[in-house]
Amino acid sequence: MAFDGITVACLVHELREQLLGGKIAKIAQPETDELLLTVKSPAGQKRLSISASASLPLIYLTEYNKPSPMSAPNFCMLLRKHISNGRITDIYQPGLERIIHFTIEHLDELGDVCQKDLIVEVMGKHSNIIFCNTEGLVIDSIKHVSAQMSSVREVLPGREYFIPDTLNKSDPLTVKEPEFIEKLIEKPLPLSKAIYTAFTGISPVVAEEICFLSGIDSSITPKELSVDVLRHLYNQSDLFFSAVKEGRFSPAIYYDGQNPKDFSALPLTHLLGYTRKEFPSMSQVLETYYASKNALTRIRQKSADLRQVVQTALERSRKKHDLQFRQIRDTENRDKYKVYGELINTYGYHLEEGAKKLEALNYYNNEMISVPLDSAKTPQENAQRYFDKYNKQKRTYEALSKFIQETKDDITYLESISASLDIAMTEDDLAEIKEELITSGYIRRKLTKKKVRIKNKPLHYISNDGYHIYVGKNNLQNDELTFHFAVGSDWWFHAKGTPGSHVIVKTGGDTLPDRTFEEAGRLAAYYSKARGGEKVEIDYVEKKHVKKPKGGKPGFVVYYTNYSLVIDSDISQIQEVKSNTSQ
Repeated sequence: MAFDGITVACLVHELREQLLGGKIAKIAQPETDELLLTVKSPAGQKRLSISASASLPLIYLTEYNKPSPMSAPNFCMLLRKHISNGRITDIYQPGLERIIHFTIEHLDELGDVCQKDLIVEVMGKHSNIIFCNTEGLVIDSIKHVSAQMSSVREVLPGREYFIPDTLNKSDPLTVKEPEFIEKLIEKPLPLSKAIYTAFTGISPVVAEEICFLSGIDSSITPKELSVDVLRHLYNQSDLFFSAVKEGRFSPAIYYDGQNPKDFSALPLTHLLGYTRKEFPSMSQVLETYYASKNALTRIRQKSADLRQVVQTALERSRKKHDLQFRQIRDTENRDKYKVYGELINTYGYHLEEGAKKLEALNYYNNEMISVPLDSAKTPQENAQRYFDKYNKQKRTYEALSKFIQETKDDITYLESISASLDIAMTEDDLAEIKEELITSGYIRRKLTKKKVRIKNKPLHYISNDGYHIYVGKNNLQNDELTFHFAVGSDWWFHAKGTPGSHVIVKTGGDTLPDRTFEEAGRLAAYYSKARGGEKVEIDYVEKKHVKKPKGGKPGFVVYYTNYSLVIDSDISQIQEVKSNTSQ
Protein backbone atom coordinates (compact mmCIF):
# COMPACT_ATOMS: atom_id res chain seq x y z
CA MET A 1 0.00 0.00 0.00
CA ALA A 2 1.39 3.39 -1.00
CA PHE A 3 1.52 6.25 1.46
CA ASP A 4 -1.00 8.10 -0.73
CA GLY A 5 -2.88 11.38 -0.57
CA ILE A 6 -5.88 9.80 1.16
CA THR A 7 -3.65 8.53 3.96
CA VAL A 8 -2.19 12.05 4.28
CA ALA A 9 -5.71 13.54 4.33
CA CYS A 10 -6.65 11.20 7.17
CA LEU A 11 -3.47 12.15 9.04
CA VAL A 12 -4.15 15.88 8.59
CA HIS A 13 -7.68 15.38 9.94
CA GLU A 14 -6.21 13.57 12.95
CA LEU A 15 -3.35 16.04 13.51
CA ARG A 16 -5.73 19.00 13.44
CA GLU A 17 -7.74 17.39 16.23
CA GLN A 18 -4.70 16.51 18.33
CA LEU A 19 -2.14 19.29 17.69
CA LEU A 20 -3.92 22.46 16.57
CA GLY A 21 -3.23 25.21 19.08
CA GLY A 22 -0.47 23.16 20.66
CA LYS A 23 2.89 24.51 21.78
CA ILE A 24 6.11 22.90 20.51
CA ALA A 25 7.92 21.95 23.72
CA LYS A 26 10.80 19.85 22.35
CA ILE A 27 12.50 19.35 19.01
CA ALA A 28 14.83 16.38 18.48
CA GLN A 29 16.51 14.79 15.47
CA PRO A 30 17.11 11.10 16.31
CA GLU A 31 18.28 10.28 12.76
CA THR A 32 19.80 12.34 9.98
CA ASP A 33 16.45 12.38 8.14
CA GLU A 34 14.01 12.24 11.06
CA LEU A 35 12.42 14.71 13.50
CA LEU A 36 10.60 14.07 16.77
CA LEU A 37 8.44 16.96 18.00
CA THR A 38 6.91 17.04 21.47
CA VAL A 39 3.75 19.19 21.44
CA LYS A 40 1.75 20.32 24.46
CA SER A 41 -1.74 20.74 23.05
CA PRO A 42 -5.29 21.09 24.45
CA ALA A 43 -5.59 17.30 23.86
CA GLY A 44 -2.55 16.66 26.07
CA GLN A 45 1.16 16.11 25.41
CA LYS A 46 1.77 14.47 22.02
CA ARG A 47 4.84 13.24 20.14
CA LEU A 48 4.97 13.66 16.39
CA SER A 49 7.46 11.50 14.49
CA ILE A 50 8.42 12.76 11.03
CA SER A 51 10.74 10.74 8.79
CA ALA A 52 12.00 11.83 5.37
CA SER A 53 13.80 8.52 4.81
CA ALA A 54 14.06 7.72 1.11
CA SER A 55 13.19 4.08 1.79
CA LEU A 56 10.45 4.60 4.38
CA PRO A 57 9.06 8.15 4.74
CA LEU A 58 6.47 8.46 7.53
CA ILE A 59 4.62 10.89 9.75
CA TYR A 60 2.48 9.84 12.70
CA LEU A 61 1.71 10.48 16.36
CA THR A 62 3.48 8.14 18.75
CA GLU A 63 3.76 7.52 22.47
CA TYR A 64 7.37 6.39 22.22
CA ASN A 65 10.46 8.51 22.61
CA LYS A 66 13.73 7.93 20.76
CA PRO A 67 17.29 8.56 21.93
CA SER A 68 18.92 11.55 20.28
CA PRO A 69 22.59 12.18 19.48
CA MET A 70 24.68 14.01 22.06
CA SER A 71 25.13 16.96 19.69
CA ALA A 72 22.04 18.11 17.85
CA PRO A 73 22.42 18.41 14.04
CA ASN A 74 22.34 21.85 12.42
CA PHE A 75 18.77 21.54 11.12
CA CYS A 76 17.51 20.61 14.58
CA MET A 77 19.36 23.58 16.14
CA LEU A 78 17.86 25.91 13.53
CA LEU A 79 14.32 24.74 14.31
CA ARG A 80 14.96 25.10 18.05
CA LYS A 81 16.13 28.65 17.48
CA HIS A 82 13.07 29.68 15.45
CA ILE A 83 10.04 27.64 16.54
CA SER A 84 10.85 26.22 19.98
CA ASN A 85 7.84 27.19 22.15
CA GLY A 86 6.02 28.18 18.95
CA ARG A 87 2.28 27.52 18.59
CA ILE A 88 0.78 25.45 15.76
CA THR A 89 -1.93 27.63 14.25
CA ASP A 90 -2.77 25.63 11.13
CA ILE A 91 -2.25 22.19 9.61
CA TYR A 92 -3.37 21.61 6.03
CA GLN A 93 -2.83 19.55 2.90
CA PRO A 94 -2.69 21.23 -0.52
CA GLY A 95 -5.18 19.37 -2.70
CA LEU A 96 -4.63 15.66 -2.28
CA GLU A 97 -0.84 16.00 -2.44
CA ARG A 98 1.37 13.93 -0.13
CA ILE A 99 2.33 17.14 1.64
CA ILE A 100 1.48 18.51 5.09
CA HIS A 101 1.94 22.19 5.97
CA PHE A 102 2.39 23.19 9.61
CA THR A 103 1.96 26.92 10.20
CA ILE A 104 3.75 27.87 13.42
CA GLU A 105 3.45 31.20 15.23
CA HIS A 106 6.40 32.29 17.37
CA LEU A 107 8.21 35.32 18.76
CA ASP A 108 11.35 36.62 17.05
CA GLU A 109 14.44 38.08 18.74
CA LEU A 110 12.63 41.41 19.21
CA GLY A 111 9.55 39.80 20.72
CA ASP A 112 7.39 40.36 17.63
CA VAL A 113 4.94 37.67 16.51
CA CYS A 114 6.13 35.84 13.38
CA GLN A 115 4.97 32.88 11.35
CA LYS A 116 6.96 30.06 9.76
CA ASP A 117 5.95 26.99 7.75
CA LEU A 118 7.28 23.50 8.39
CA ILE A 119 6.45 21.50 5.28
CA VAL A 120 6.59 17.70 5.27
CA GLU A 121 6.74 16.07 1.84
CA VAL A 122 6.10 12.31 1.94
CA MET A 123 7.15 11.41 -1.61
CA GLY A 124 9.25 8.27 -1.55
CA LYS A 125 12.89 8.95 -2.39
CA HIS A 126 12.06 12.66 -2.88
CA SER A 127 10.72 13.02 0.70
CA ASN A 128 11.90 16.06 2.62
CA ILE A 129 11.21 18.32 5.61
CA ILE A 130 11.42 21.96 4.56
CA PHE A 131 11.41 25.05 6.77
CA CYS A 132 10.11 28.24 5.11
CA ASN A 133 9.29 31.85 6.00
CA THR A 134 6.00 33.59 5.27
CA GLU A 135 7.32 34.84 1.93
CA GLY A 136 7.65 31.24 0.75
CA LEU A 137 11.44 31.21 0.78
CA VAL A 138 13.30 28.17 2.05
CA ILE A 139 15.18 28.85 5.31
CA ASP A 140 16.63 25.33 5.39
CA SER A 141 15.67 21.68 4.86
CA ILE A 142 16.64 18.35 6.33
CA LYS A 143 17.87 17.36 2.84
CA HIS A 144 19.48 19.82 0.45
CA VAL A 145 18.59 19.35 -3.23
CA SER A 146 20.90 21.12 -5.68
CA ALA A 147 20.44 21.75 -9.39
CA GLN A 148 22.82 18.85 -10.07
CA MET A 149 20.48 16.55 -8.14
CA SER A 150 17.20 17.80 -9.62
CA SER A 151 16.47 19.83 -12.72
CA VAL A 152 12.87 20.39 -11.55
CA ARG A 153 13.35 22.12 -8.20
CA GLU A 154 16.18 23.21 -5.96
CA VAL A 155 15.64 22.92 -2.21
CA LEU A 156 18.29 25.20 -0.75
CA PRO A 157 18.29 28.15 1.67
CA GLY A 158 17.04 31.28 -0.06
CA ARG A 159 15.26 29.45 -2.90
CA GLU A 160 11.53 29.83 -3.48
CA TYR A 161 9.39 26.94 -2.28
CA PHE A 162 6.84 25.49 -4.71
CA ILE A 163 5.19 22.16 -5.44
CA PRO A 164 6.52 20.84 -8.76
CA ASP A 165 3.70 19.82 -11.11
CA THR A 166 5.69 17.52 -13.35
CA LEU A 167 2.96 14.99 -14.12
CA ASN A 168 0.07 17.38 -14.87
CA LYS A 169 -2.34 15.53 -12.59
CA SER A 170 -5.77 16.77 -11.53
CA ASP A 171 -7.15 16.95 -8.00
CA PRO A 172 -9.79 14.19 -7.56
CA LEU A 173 -11.45 16.22 -4.77
CA THR A 174 -12.38 19.10 -7.08
CA VAL A 175 -12.40 17.58 -10.57
CA LYS A 176 -15.65 17.89 -12.54
CA GLU A 177 -17.16 15.24 -14.76
CA PRO A 178 -16.02 16.58 -18.19
CA GLU A 179 -12.39 16.96 -17.03
CA PHE A 180 -12.54 13.55 -15.32
CA ILE A 181 -13.62 11.81 -18.51
CA GLU A 182 -11.20 13.80 -20.69
CA LYS A 183 -8.26 12.96 -18.39
CA LEU A 184 -9.02 9.24 -18.57
CA ILE A 185 -9.65 9.02 -22.31
CA GLU A 186 -6.25 10.55 -23.12
CA LYS A 187 -4.54 7.71 -21.23
CA PRO A 188 -3.93 4.60 -23.43
CA LEU A 189 -3.56 2.47 -20.30
CA PRO A 190 -5.58 -0.10 -18.32
CA LEU A 191 -8.36 1.71 -16.45
CA SER A 192 -6.92 1.37 -12.94
CA LYS A 193 -3.51 2.64 -14.07
CA ALA A 194 -5.15 5.49 -16.01
CA ILE A 195 -6.93 6.58 -12.82
CA TYR A 196 -3.85 6.74 -10.59
CA THR A 197 -1.69 8.36 -13.26
CA ALA A 198 -4.31 11.02 -14.09
CA PHE A 199 -5.22 12.14 -10.57
CA THR A 200 -3.18 13.31 -7.58
CA GLY A 201 -2.89 11.27 -4.39
CA ILE A 202 -4.44 8.04 -5.70
CA SER A 203 -2.54 4.79 -5.19
CA PRO A 204 -2.95 1.65 -7.35
CA VAL A 205 -4.96 -0.01 -4.56
CA VAL A 206 -7.44 2.89 -4.40
CA ALA A 207 -7.72 2.91 -8.21
CA GLU A 208 -8.63 -0.80 -8.08
CA GLU A 209 -11.23 -0.03 -5.39
CA ILE A 210 -12.90 2.65 -7.55
CA CYS A 211 -13.09 0.20 -10.48
CA PHE A 212 -14.48 -2.51 -8.17
CA LEU A 213 -17.15 -0.19 -6.74
CA SER A 214 -18.13 0.78 -10.28
CA GLY A 215 -18.34 -2.86 -11.40
CA ILE A 216 -15.90 -2.22 -14.25
CA ASP A 217 -13.01 -4.44 -15.33
CA SER A 218 -9.86 -2.55 -14.34
CA SER A 219 -7.79 -4.10 -17.16
CA ILE A 220 -9.68 -2.52 -20.08
CA THR A 221 -8.72 0.91 -21.42
CA PRO A 222 -10.91 4.01 -20.89
CA LYS A 223 -11.44 4.39 -24.66
CA GLU A 224 -13.26 1.06 -24.69
CA LEU A 225 -15.89 2.42 -22.29
CA SER A 226 -19.00 4.31 -23.33
CA VAL A 227 -19.69 7.83 -22.11
CA ASP A 228 -22.45 6.54 -19.82
CA VAL A 229 -20.07 4.04 -18.19
CA LEU A 230 -17.45 6.76 -17.71
CA ARG A 231 -20.10 8.97 -16.10
CA HIS A 232 -20.99 6.10 -13.78
CA LEU A 233 -17.28 5.74 -12.95
CA TYR A 234 -17.08 9.47 -12.14
CA ASN A 235 -20.12 9.26 -9.85
CA GLN A 236 -18.63 6.32 -7.95
CA SER A 237 -15.28 8.14 -7.68
CA ASP A 238 -17.00 11.30 -6.42
CA LEU A 239 -18.96 9.24 -3.88
CA PHE A 240 -15.76 7.53 -2.73
CA PHE A 241 -13.93 10.84 -2.27
CA SER A 242 -16.86 12.45 -0.48
CA ALA A 243 -15.69 10.54 2.61
CA VAL A 244 -12.32 12.31 2.31
CA LYS A 245 -13.98 15.73 1.94
CA GLU A 246 -16.21 15.12 4.97
CA GLY A 247 -13.52 13.53 7.12
CA ARG A 248 -15.28 10.15 7.37
CA PHE A 249 -12.19 7.96 7.72
CA SER A 250 -11.95 4.40 9.06
CA PRO A 251 -8.25 3.49 9.36
CA ALA A 252 -7.58 -0.25 9.12
CA ILE A 253 -4.96 -2.88 8.35
CA TYR A 254 -5.72 -5.85 6.10
CA TYR A 255 -4.15 -9.11 7.23
CA ASP A 256 -3.34 -12.23 5.25
CA GLY A 257 -3.36 -14.65 8.15
CA GLN A 258 -0.85 -13.14 10.61
CA ASN A 259 0.91 -10.96 8.06
CA PRO A 260 -0.17 -7.33 7.47
CA LYS A 261 -0.55 -6.89 3.72
CA ASP A 262 -2.21 -3.49 3.22
CA PHE A 263 -3.55 -0.51 5.13
CA SER A 264 -6.06 2.15 4.21
CA ALA A 265 -7.85 5.21 5.55
CA LEU A 266 -11.07 4.13 3.80
CA PRO A 267 -12.65 0.66 3.41
CA LEU A 268 -11.25 -1.43 0.55
CA THR A 269 -14.08 -3.79 -0.38
CA HIS A 270 -12.18 -5.47 -3.22
CA LEU A 271 -9.71 -7.09 -0.77
CA LEU A 272 -12.05 -10.03 -0.25
CA GLY A 273 -9.58 -12.63 1.01
CA TYR A 274 -8.13 -10.50 3.81
CA THR A 275 -9.03 -9.92 7.45
CA ARG A 276 -9.75 -6.25 8.21
CA LYS A 277 -8.76 -4.83 11.59
CA GLU A 278 -9.85 -1.28 12.40
CA PHE A 279 -7.78 1.15 14.50
CA PRO A 280 -8.75 4.34 16.35
CA SER A 281 -6.30 6.44 14.35
CA MET A 282 -4.14 6.42 11.23
CA SER A 283 -1.09 7.00 13.44
CA GLN A 284 -1.71 3.66 15.15
CA VAL A 285 -2.16 2.00 11.77
CA LEU A 286 1.14 3.36 10.47
CA GLU A 287 3.03 2.64 13.69
CA THR A 288 1.70 -0.94 13.78
CA TYR A 289 2.18 -1.59 10.07
CA TYR A 290 5.62 -0.05 9.75
CA ALA A 291 7.07 -0.68 13.22
CA SER A 292 9.04 -3.80 12.31
CA LYS A 293 9.68 -2.63 8.75
CA ASN A 294 11.05 0.72 9.92
CA ALA A 295 13.29 -0.94 12.51
CA LEU A 296 14.61 -3.39 9.96
CA THR A 297 15.17 -0.64 7.39
CA ARG A 298 17.15 1.46 9.89
CA ILE A 299 19.22 -1.49 11.05
CA ARG A 300 19.92 -2.54 7.47
CA GLN A 301 21.15 0.98 6.73
CA LYS A 302 23.33 0.99 9.84
CA SER A 303 24.70 -2.48 9.03
CA ALA A 304 25.76 -1.53 5.50
CA ASP A 305 29.43 -1.02 6.46
CA LEU A 306 29.58 -4.34 8.30
CA ARG A 307 27.92 -6.12 5.39
CA GLN A 308 30.50 -4.62 3.05
CA VAL A 309 33.34 -5.89 5.26
CA VAL A 310 31.83 -9.38 5.39
CA GLN A 311 31.02 -9.45 1.66
CA THR A 312 34.53 -8.31 0.71
CA ALA A 313 36.10 -10.94 2.96
CA LEU A 314 33.74 -13.59 1.57
CA GLU A 315 34.60 -12.75 -2.04
CA ARG A 316 38.32 -12.84 -1.21
CA SER A 317 37.99 -16.21 0.54
CA ARG A 318 35.93 -17.70 -2.27
CA LYS A 319 38.48 -16.61 -4.87
CA LYS A 320 41.23 -18.03 -2.66
CA HIS A 321 39.33 -21.32 -2.39
CA ASP A 322 38.88 -21.52 -6.19
CA LEU A 323 42.60 -20.92 -6.72
CA GLN A 324 43.57 -23.53 -4.12
CA PHE A 325 41.14 -26.02 -5.63
CA ARG A 326 42.66 -25.53 -9.12
CA GLN A 327 46.14 -26.00 -7.64
CA ILE A 328 45.21 -29.19 -5.81
CA ARG A 329 43.72 -30.63 -9.00
CA ASP A 330 47.18 -30.38 -10.53
CA THR A 331 48.36 -32.93 -7.92
CA GLU A 332 45.71 -35.55 -8.76
CA ASN A 333 48.19 -37.63 -10.81
CA ARG A 334 50.95 -37.67 -8.19
CA ASP A 335 50.68 -41.44 -7.59
CA LYS A 336 51.43 -42.01 -11.27
CA TYR A 337 54.92 -40.58 -10.82
CA LYS A 338 55.57 -42.89 -7.87
CA VAL A 339 54.58 -45.88 -10.02
CA TYR A 340 56.84 -44.64 -12.84
CA GLY A 341 59.81 -44.46 -10.48
CA GLU A 342 59.14 -47.93 -9.08
CA LEU A 343 58.77 -49.49 -12.56
CA ILE A 344 62.04 -47.92 -13.74
CA ASN A 345 63.81 -49.33 -10.66
CA THR A 346 62.24 -52.74 -11.32
CA TYR A 347 62.68 -53.05 -15.09
CA GLY A 348 65.23 -50.40 -16.00
CA TYR A 349 68.27 -52.71 -15.79
CA HIS A 350 67.75 -53.92 -19.38
CA LEU A 351 67.21 -50.46 -20.91
CA GLU A 352 69.54 -49.48 -23.69
CA GLU A 353 71.54 -46.29 -23.33
CA GLY A 354 69.61 -43.24 -24.63
CA ALA A 355 66.20 -44.98 -24.44
CA LYS A 356 63.26 -42.55 -24.57
CA LYS A 357 60.65 -44.79 -22.95
CA LEU A 358 60.16 -47.93 -20.93
CA GLU A 359 57.48 -50.46 -21.90
CA ALA A 360 56.67 -52.50 -18.77
CA LEU A 361 53.93 -54.40 -16.96
CA ASN A 362 52.29 -52.31 -14.21
CA TYR A 363 52.10 -54.89 -11.43
CA TYR A 364 49.44 -52.75 -9.62
CA ASN A 365 46.80 -53.40 -12.32
CA ASN A 366 48.47 -56.01 -14.61
CA GLU A 367 48.39 -53.66 -17.60
CA MET A 368 51.19 -52.65 -19.92
CA ILE A 369 52.38 -49.09 -19.44
CA SER A 370 54.72 -46.75 -21.33
CA VAL A 371 56.97 -44.65 -19.07
CA PRO A 372 58.55 -41.54 -20.72
CA LEU A 373 62.31 -41.22 -20.11
CA ASP A 374 64.89 -38.48 -20.38
CA SER A 375 67.39 -40.04 -22.80
CA ALA A 376 70.22 -37.95 -21.34
CA LYS A 377 69.76 -39.53 -17.89
CA THR A 378 70.47 -42.96 -16.49
CA PRO A 379 67.55 -45.19 -15.35
CA GLN A 380 68.38 -44.41 -11.71
CA GLU A 381 68.32 -40.66 -12.43
CA ASN A 382 64.98 -41.01 -14.30
CA ALA A 383 63.53 -42.94 -11.38
CA GLN A 384 64.74 -40.32 -8.88
CA ARG A 385 63.27 -37.56 -11.04
CA TYR A 386 59.83 -39.18 -10.83
CA PHE A 387 60.16 -39.81 -7.09
CA ASP A 388 61.10 -36.15 -6.56
CA LYS A 389 58.09 -35.07 -8.61
CA TYR A 390 55.82 -37.39 -6.63
CA ASN A 391 57.14 -36.15 -3.27
CA LYS A 392 56.77 -32.52 -4.31
CA GLN A 393 53.17 -32.99 -5.41
CA LYS A 394 52.43 -35.04 -2.29
CA ARG A 395 53.70 -32.22 -0.06
CA THR A 396 51.72 -29.72 -2.12
CA TYR A 397 48.57 -31.84 -1.78
CA GLU A 398 48.95 -32.18 1.98
CA ALA A 399 49.58 -28.46 2.44
CA LEU A 400 46.75 -27.44 0.10
CA SER A 401 44.33 -29.84 1.80
CA LYS A 402 44.99 -28.09 5.08
CA PHE A 403 44.74 -24.62 3.51
CA ILE A 404 41.52 -25.52 1.67
CA GLN A 405 39.92 -26.68 4.90
CA GLU A 406 40.98 -23.47 6.63
CA THR A 407 39.53 -21.43 3.75
CA LYS A 408 36.29 -23.43 3.88
CA ASP A 409 36.11 -22.73 7.61
CA ASP A 410 36.63 -19.02 6.91
CA ILE A 411 33.82 -19.04 4.32
CA THR A 412 31.47 -20.88 6.67
CA TYR A 413 32.35 -18.49 9.48
CA LEU A 414 31.78 -15.38 7.33
CA GLU A 415 28.48 -16.81 6.08
CA SER A 416 27.44 -17.27 9.70
CA ILE A 417 28.22 -13.60 10.39
CA SER A 418 26.18 -12.67 7.30
CA ALA A 419 23.29 -14.70 8.75
CA SER A 420 23.72 -12.85 12.07
CA LEU A 421 23.46 -9.52 10.25
CA ASP A 422 20.23 -10.72 8.62
CA ILE A 423 18.56 -11.28 12.00
CA ALA A 424 20.06 -8.25 13.80
CA MET A 425 17.27 -6.09 15.22
CA THR A 426 19.02 -3.51 17.40
CA GLU A 427 22.17 -1.41 17.45
CA ASP A 428 23.47 -3.60 20.30
CA ASP A 429 23.21 -6.59 17.95
CA LEU A 430 25.32 -4.76 15.38
CA ALA A 431 27.82 -3.62 18.03
CA GLU A 432 28.31 -7.22 19.14
CA ILE A 433 28.82 -8.42 15.56
CA LYS A 434 31.31 -5.59 14.98
CA GLU A 435 33.20 -6.61 18.12
CA GLU A 436 33.33 -10.17 16.80
CA LEU A 437 34.72 -8.96 13.46
CA ILE A 438 37.35 -6.91 15.31
CA THR A 439 38.32 -9.88 17.49
CA SER A 440 38.55 -12.09 14.40
CA GLY A 441 40.82 -9.60 12.65
CA TYR A 442 38.45 -8.52 9.87
CA ILE A 443 38.18 -4.96 11.26
CA ARG A 444 41.02 -3.03 12.86
CA ARG A 445 40.21 -1.63 16.28
CA LYS A 446 40.63 2.12 16.50
CA LEU A 447 43.40 3.12 18.88
CA THR A 448 41.18 5.70 20.58
CA LYS A 449 38.49 3.16 21.40
CA LYS A 450 38.62 0.58 24.15
CA LYS A 451 36.85 -2.73 23.98
CA VAL A 452 33.31 -2.28 25.25
CA ARG A 453 31.43 -5.15 26.84
CA ILE A 454 27.97 -5.25 25.30
CA LYS A 455 25.26 -6.62 27.57
CA ASN A 456 23.12 -8.08 24.82
CA LYS A 457 20.69 -10.93 25.30
CA PRO A 458 19.55 -13.78 23.05
CA LEU A 459 16.04 -14.08 21.69
CA HIS A 460 13.69 -15.73 24.14
CA TYR A 461 10.58 -17.77 23.31
CA ILE A 462 8.18 -19.94 25.28
CA SER A 463 6.85 -23.09 23.65
CA ASN A 464 3.15 -23.87 23.75
CA ASP A 465 3.99 -26.49 26.34
CA GLY A 466 5.63 -23.87 28.57
CA TYR A 467 9.34 -24.59 27.94
CA HIS A 468 11.82 -21.73 27.57
CA ILE A 469 13.67 -21.59 24.25
CA TYR A 470 16.67 -19.33 23.61
CA VAL A 471 18.08 -18.32 20.22
CA GLY A 472 21.57 -16.88 19.72
CA LYS A 473 21.68 -13.78 17.50
CA ASN A 474 25.37 -14.09 16.56
CA ASN A 475 28.36 -16.39 17.04
CA LEU A 476 29.38 -14.90 20.39
CA GLN A 477 25.89 -15.45 21.75
CA ASN A 478 25.82 -18.95 20.24
CA ASP A 479 28.97 -19.87 22.19
CA GLU A 480 27.62 -18.26 25.36
CA LEU A 481 24.29 -20.08 25.07
CA THR A 482 25.72 -23.49 24.24
CA PHE A 483 28.76 -23.66 26.51
CA HIS A 484 27.90 -21.39 29.46
CA PHE A 485 24.12 -21.08 29.70
CA ALA A 486 22.87 -24.54 28.70
CA VAL A 487 23.36 -27.60 30.91
CA GLY A 488 23.97 -31.17 29.78
CA SER A 489 20.31 -32.26 29.74
CA ASP A 490 19.13 -29.27 27.69
CA TRP A 491 18.49 -29.80 23.98
CA TRP A 492 20.52 -28.10 21.25
CA PHE A 493 19.12 -27.41 17.73
CA HIS A 494 20.73 -26.13 14.52
CA ALA A 495 19.85 -26.06 10.82
CA LYS A 496 21.84 -28.80 9.06
CA GLY A 497 24.59 -27.73 6.67
CA THR A 498 23.73 -24.01 6.66
CA PRO A 499 24.70 -20.96 8.75
CA GLY A 500 22.24 -20.28 11.55
CA SER A 501 21.61 -19.71 15.22
CA HIS A 502 22.14 -22.14 18.08
CA VAL A 503 18.78 -22.88 19.69
CA ILE A 504 18.65 -24.12 23.29
CA VAL A 505 15.58 -25.62 24.97
CA LYS A 506 15.74 -25.58 28.78
CA THR A 507 14.31 -28.90 29.92
CA GLY A 508 14.58 -28.58 33.68
CA GLY A 509 15.23 -32.32 33.66
CA ASP A 510 11.89 -33.09 31.94
CA THR A 511 11.31 -35.23 28.86
CA LEU A 512 10.25 -32.77 26.17
CA PRO A 513 6.93 -33.26 24.35
CA ASP A 514 7.05 -33.69 20.56
CA ARG A 515 5.43 -30.30 19.97
CA THR A 516 8.29 -28.50 21.75
CA PHE A 517 10.85 -30.36 19.61
CA GLU A 518 8.97 -29.20 16.50
CA GLU A 519 8.76 -25.59 17.70
CA ALA A 520 12.48 -25.47 18.55
CA GLY A 521 13.16 -26.93 15.11
CA ARG A 522 11.05 -24.20 13.49
CA LEU A 523 13.03 -21.54 15.35
CA ALA A 524 16.32 -23.10 14.20
CA ALA A 525 15.00 -23.09 10.62
CA TYR A 526 13.71 -19.51 10.82
CA TYR A 527 16.94 -18.11 12.29
CA SER A 528 19.13 -19.59 9.57
CA LYS A 529 19.95 -19.02 5.90
CA ALA A 530 17.16 -21.53 5.12
CA ARG A 531 14.48 -19.11 6.42
CA GLY A 532 11.33 -19.32 4.32
CA GLY A 533 11.88 -22.95 3.39
CA GLU A 534 9.03 -25.42 3.80
CA LYS A 535 11.33 -28.38 4.40
CA VAL A 536 14.42 -27.53 6.43
CA GLU A 537 16.53 -30.32 7.93
CA ILE A 538 17.38 -29.70 11.58
CA ASP A 539 19.97 -31.52 13.70
CA TYR A 540 19.20 -31.79 17.40
CA VAL A 541 21.06 -33.41 20.25
CA GLU A 542 21.41 -33.14 24.01
CA LYS A 543 23.80 -30.31 24.84
CA LYS A 544 26.25 -32.67 26.58
CA HIS A 545 27.09 -34.20 23.17
CA VAL A 546 28.04 -30.82 21.64
CA LYS A 547 31.77 -30.00 21.82
CA LYS A 548 33.92 -27.02 20.93
CA PRO A 549 36.83 -28.02 18.65
CA LYS A 550 40.25 -26.87 19.82
CA GLY A 551 41.00 -23.51 18.23
CA GLY A 552 37.52 -23.40 16.64
CA LYS A 553 36.09 -20.10 15.53
CA PRO A 554 33.20 -18.53 17.47
CA GLY A 555 30.00 -20.48 16.91
CA PHE A 556 31.81 -23.61 15.60
CA VAL A 557 30.85 -26.90 17.27
CA VAL A 558 31.16 -30.63 16.61
CA TYR A 559 28.80 -33.49 17.48
CA TYR A 560 28.81 -37.10 16.36
CA THR A 561 25.50 -38.54 17.52
CA ASN A 562 22.35 -36.60 16.72
CA TYR A 563 18.72 -36.82 15.71
CA SER A 564 17.21 -35.07 12.70
CA LEU A 565 13.84 -33.65 11.76
CA VAL A 566 12.48 -31.90 8.69
CA ILE A 567 10.30 -28.90 9.47
CA ASP A 568 9.04 -25.60 8.04
CA SER A 569 10.24 -22.18 9.24
CA ASP A 570 6.86 -20.76 10.36
CA ILE A 571 7.20 -19.40 13.92
CA SER A 572 3.98 -17.35 13.98
CA GLN A 573 2.43 -19.59 16.65
CA ILE A 574 5.41 -19.44 19.04
CA GLN A 575 5.29 -16.77 21.74
CA GLU A 576 8.28 -14.46 21.98
CA VAL A 577 9.21 -12.95 25.34
CA LYS A 578 9.94 -9.31 24.46
CA SER A 579 11.71 -8.43 27.69
CA ASN A 580 14.38 -11.09 27.43
CA THR A 581 14.86 -12.90 30.70
CA SER A 582 18.32 -12.42 32.08
CA GLN A 583 20.65 -15.32 31.87
